[in-house]
Amino acid sequence: MKAKEGVLEYLQKVVTLELTAVHHYLLHAGMCDNWGYERLKHELHERTTDEIAHVSKVIDHMLYLEGAPDVQKLDAVHSGESVQDLFMADLKLEQEDVKLLREAIAHCATVGDFTTRHLLEDMVVDSEEHVDWFETKLRTIKQVGLENYLSEQIKK
Repeated sequence: MKAKEGVLEYLQKVVTLELTAVHHYLLHAGMCDNWGYERLKHELHERTTDEIAHVSKVIDHMLYLEGAPDVQKLDAVHSGESVQDLFMADLKLEQEDVKLLREAIAHCATVGDFTTRHLLEDMVVDSEEHVDWFETKLRTIKQVGLENYLSEQIKK
C-alpha cells in the first residue's frame, strides 16, 4: 500500500526519536545500575521495552506503506551526573515525542490516513504516561528530597 503525502516523513521522524529513546533508557538504566539503584534500573528497562515495541510497530508500518525506514539516525543522547539529571533529560525527550506524535496524528487526519493515525494515537497514550511518570518522580524528589528518594531505589 502506498503512503499518503508526508506520512513516511513523519514516521521516519518517529523512528529516529524512538530509537534515540531506546538508547537514552539503556544508558540511564546502566548508570542507575552502576550507582546501585536497582529499582530505577528495572523501571528504565521497562521504558526501553516500551520504546522498542513502538519503534518495531512503526518500522513494520513503514514497510507496509512501501517505505524504507532509516534506522541509522539518532538524535543526541543526553545523560547527566545525577538521577535527577537523567529524569529531566528523559522528561524532555518524552515531551518532544508527544509533540511529534500529535503533529503526525494531525497530519494523518488531514491526509485521510486513519490506520497510521490509530497507530500513533496508541503510541501517544504511552508517551503521555511516560511524561506523567517522570513528572511524578521529579515532584516526589522535590517533596521528599533526593537522598530520601534514592534510598528507596536501592532494591527492586
